[in-house]
Amino acid sequence: MSRAAAVPTLQVDNERIRVTEWRFAPGAATGFHRHEYDYCVVPLYTGKLGIEAKDKSMIEAPLTAGVSYYRNAGVEHDVINVNAFEFAFVEIELKEKVRG
Repeated sequence: MSRAAAVPTLQVDNERIRVTEWRFAPGAATGFHRHEYDYCVVPLYTGKLGIEAKDKSMIEAPLTAGVSYYRNAGVEHDVINVNAFEFAFVEIELKEKVRG
């Protein structure tokens, strides 16, 4: 199934972090990808996103505006806006491991 592309806007990209705002029209998707870095997502709206795995199985993830979540590097998925309205979030990728 061909979907419209979500629109990334790079806000910060340096040796330590990458911050990207992602905007999704209804039905738009990121495309299948693998996360190279640990990351945190901050939803800008309340709604649901479809999370499609490599095997094409899909779950719907409920998200709440301002309620962040964190994932480790290695996650592989396509993210699809299943809402009837635009959806957006800010993704913060951590390029640098914490020094101890």
